[in-house]
Amino acid sequence: MAERVYPSAKPAANGAAATASTITGTAAPAFPASKAQLYNATRPAYRPQPPPRRSKRSICCACCLWTTVCILILLLLAGIAGVVFCVIYRPHRPSFSVTSLQLSKFNLTDTTVTSAFNFTLVARNTNKKITFFYDPIAVEILSGDISIGSGSFQAFTHGTQNTTTLRAVVSSSAAPIPDGIDFSTLKSSLKNKNLALKIQLDSKVEVKVGKLKTKKLKIRVVCDGIKVAPPTGNSTAAATTSKVKCKVDPRVKIIKWTV
Repeated sequence: MAERVYPSAKPAANGAAATASTITGTAAPAFPASKAQLYNATRPAYRPQPPPRRSKRSICCACCLWTTVCILILLLLAGIAGVVFCVIYRPHRPSFSVTSLQLSKFNLTDTTVTSAFNFTLVARNTNKKITFFYDPIAVEILSGDISIGSGSFQAFTHGTQNTTTLRAVVSSSAAPIPDGIDFSTLKSSLKNKNLALKIQLDSKVEVKVGKLKTKKLKIRVVCDGIKVAPPTGNSTAAATTSKVKCKVDPRVKIIKWTV
């Protein structure tokens, strides 16, 4: 009677399973691979990638964009502040006019000039909330490029909605004419008894707006279009001042402040 072989209750090792299958002549059962094994077998190994690098060009473009945006915002705020300031204070430049100019003495040689002027200037401040504080004002009278008289006005405070009259004697006592200056036009004007003059005023001014004061700012006032006949003997000649225009020119760098 043939002897039967029964499998063990415990799973045999790979070698034992192979022996049993050889003995019995039947193939050992193949167990399917788990899902984890199948997934890991087909998926490549994970390797973390470095973050993408931004080019220098893109960084520069971003910086330029934000700088432009900030500048535009600052300009907008400055514009809004300027509009608010104009609405509240309604600022106006001070105005100046020559009301009287009399020439009592004038003598011109090839090297010197002697003169004496009586000069009256009117300054007007039409602002309701702005006050001007002037340092002493230097006065110079020119005919062409030649200075024919100099003087000064005292320092003064120009209050709100105020008109101030300033008087000074502007003279030149045998002042030398600089070399290289052509004064043939001046001689021709004297000969025609029609001396063309220009008055130049230079000073520094503080501006008070409400309770705030600015730093001292340079200012120049130029009054052009004055004509006078030279005096004869002991007489005094009055200049024509009815059509004289005085231009106020702030002598200030733009980065500080410009009126």
